[in-house]
Amino acid sequence: MTPDFPSIAALRLGYGFAPHAAAPGDLAAVMASVTEAARPDQWTTQAAADAQIELAESRKALNAKEIAQEDYRRVAQGLNARRLEVLQRRVARALDAPCGFGERLVQFWSDHFTTVAQNPPQYLMAGAFVDEAIRPHLNGRFGDMLFASSTHPMMLVYLNQNTSFGPNSRYVKARPEKRLGLNENLGREILELHTLGVGAEYTQTDVRELAELLTGLSFNIRDPQRFRVQAAEPGADTVLGTSYGGPGTDGMAEIARVMGDLAVHPATGSHIARKLAQHFAADDPPPALVEDLAATWRGTGGDLAQVHAVLAGHPALAATFRQKARQPFDFLIAALRSLGVTGEQVLAMEPSRVNQVMWGPLTLMGQTFGRARGPDGWPELAADWITPQTLSARIAWALRQPERLVDPLPDPRDFLATALGGTASEALATAVPRAESVREGVAIVLASTDFNRR
Repeated sequence: MTPDFPSIAALRLGYGFAPHAAAPGDLAAVMASVTEAARPDQWTTQAAADAQIELAESRKALNAKEIAQEDYRRVAQGLNARRLEVLQRRVARALDAPCGFGERLVQFWSDHFTTVAQNPPQYLMAGAFVDEAIRPHLNGRFGDMLFASSTHPMMLVYLNQNTSFGPNSRYVKARPEKRLGLNENLGREILELHTLGVGAEYTQTDVRELAELLTGLSFNIRDPQRFRVQAAEPGADTVLGTSYGGPGTDGMAEIARVMGDLAVHPATGSHIARKLAQHFAADDPPPALVEDLAATWRGTGGDLAQVHAVLAGHPALAATFRQKARQPFDFLIAALRSLGVTGEQVLAMEPSRVNQVMWGPLTLMGQTFGRARGPDGWPELAADWITPQTLSARIAWALRQPERLVDPLPDPRDFLATALGGTASEALATAVPRAESVREGVAIVLASTDFNRR
């Protein structure tokens, strides 16, 4: 029997079926959950800055012999536990979401605007980045998300924008001995990764001019001001033939203007349309899906709600069924949802359990949380995720963790229906009832090709 489209869409776009019934196409319900503001578990930049200050002051006190080593260790361990809490909160929201599509969009866009934490306080900042720059804009215009992401402290710190100064700025001229200058990282990644894409028609001059326009953007944990006029390069800058900045203009407003123009550039729509299609449909995405997404982007000026709606109802989802390998985070959430684990249960876990159930296994599967390999994010091809070592880690999780999370384990035949709906292959449907134990039956489902592809 051929599975119906809603069943396929639930698997392609979300994390599976149980325990929620909302369909991926019900975008109003999806986005209400994903973009919900002022949640008690929401991270903030201020909380991350406070954590960094706490660690710095504790280290200073230790060096001055004002506190004992064990007191400093206690502070560091506490921050390390909060690093794990960032993962707990993300997992909890994914488990409790009315449909997995919204949280998978959070994952996609967070990866599109990749940041990599270098220490426990930065993990808190990365959590704030998702809650402040990604979630609020998922149902709005891409230009707003682009501006929020590009000017967020986590992005500024990750791409070393704090070390970028206008060569002719007042700040640099007052400090010739420091040899300060321009850092092009943020400008380059905005053009190459976040908007136009590699191979688009921009030049090194465009990169430099955008980098000069961005000078002044900075962040300090003790001074949250984002734009410092004295560090900005004076004069106008020309990006893709349009002039920005110059005397009498507002620095942040001009940065917002260039972001808005880049967001609606045709190359941006084509670049991101292909990324969406590759992530949700197939490693080699169907041209029709890419073109429909790009056309919607161009026609709406990058209205993400409409772009996501086209994706959710596109026939290519059925045509490419089970052509995508689940990434480890996707696998983990789908497995926990299928087992009926709730967000409340995850939030109640002690740090050691978070390591055992989530952080450690994700690392063994090749996707350490918050540690993408570079600013281009995680890879998409199945060959990057399904290797002997990482597949072994998935099988080990499937054999060990379910019985530690759920007591009693579900009947494997019922679990097969819960996890895959009516989409299980004949081979898997035959193998599950023949398992020698309930534990092995559940593991067969979770380790199967059917479950590890969507």
